[in-house]
Amino acid sequence: MAEPFVRRALRDPAQIRLLSSAVRQEIVDTLAALGGEASVAAMAEHLGRPADGLYYHLRALLDGGLVEEVPAGDEERRYRLAGEGDGPIRLAYDLGPQGNRRELGAFARALLQIAAEDFEAALAAPESVTEGPARELWVSRNKGWLSNDDLEEASRLLERLSELSSQPKGPGRERLMSFAFALAPLSPRPRRRGRAG
Repeated sequence: MAEPFVRRALRDPAQIRLLSSAVRQEIVDTLAALGGEASVAAMAEHLGRPADGLYYHLRALLDGGLVEEVPAGDEERRYRLAGEGDGPIRLAYDLGPQGNRRELGAFARALLQIAAEDFEAALAAPESVTEGPARELWVSRNKGWLSNDDLEEASRLLERLSELSSQPKGPGRERLMSFAFALAPLSPRPRRRGRAG
């Protein structure tokens, strides 16, 4: 069994590898959205998946130390997020030779797959709000130049958006939303020179 982790600093490549499955990411996200603990039936309902299909993934997350089973006597099985600290799981980036670079890349691919599926489902829903101050449907990719101050502000804003979109359901918070992003530095590509002719 893996050692307990501080949820805001998941670094272990094996645990991140577990989350390179889109289904496992959705399970962990759903547990967080449901307040950190839920029955298999509640997770299945939120995910729109049969409960039987979740047990394999829950077992893998359990064995990897990312979730734990809640003792519930004769009641239905319940699971909760493992680890210390509040809030959803966050990743710690270790880009060194023995780090978790490969696992982070696989995690990002699964995350973006889920985001695309969520967005396409929202496109099919005629009630999705696409303009105004309560707009709820966005997709964008921007490429531009930032100063160090700009980058620090963008990081603060992304962290705040992550906090806002990671709250469990509660009074006044009745709308379940999905929020995904990727921020990455790019190397400017030099222009190709034309052949002398």
